[in-house]
Amino acid sequence: MQGVKHLIQCHCILPQFKDAADPTFHKFVVFSIIDDADTVQPKFSQCNNCGVIHKVTDICVSELMSKEESKSISSIDDIKFSLPSELTRVLESYQCDLATWEQAEWIYLSKSWDQWITLTREHDDEYELHGKRLIFLEDGRFRIEAF
Repeated sequence: MQGVKHLIQCHCILPQFKDAADPTFHKFVVFSIIDDADTVQPKFSQCNNCGVIHKVTDICVSELMSKEESKSISSIDDIKFSLPSELTRVLESYQCDLATWEQAEWIYLSKSWDQWITLTREHDDEYELHGKRLIFLEDGRFRIEAF
């Protein structure tokens, strides 16, 4: 099994694109688990712009649901219970989004050591990418590394 972050496109439009001739639909990041048969485990996710519920069925593929609320959607508060306090402090200090929390939980609980998540990312004037990543070491240890 493996975990992956990917984009889901919603049918809502961010306010800054509302008056555009060809408005761009909003996209938001979700975390999905792919099983050993290369099938994405279906899950529900909520658009962070309009709040509509999506049923994620594949990478970058979702179906809009008619309901606007679902108690089966994970929240950051739900995930905190399954992670050590050192890890939750790091994720909170970097103000990580829900998909990053889900990715961290999956790596930690599945003991997929030597994987990492991006905490920050920025481009400089030369278009070089810089940032920090959280690396999951064996035995549940962590390290923050600049790149």
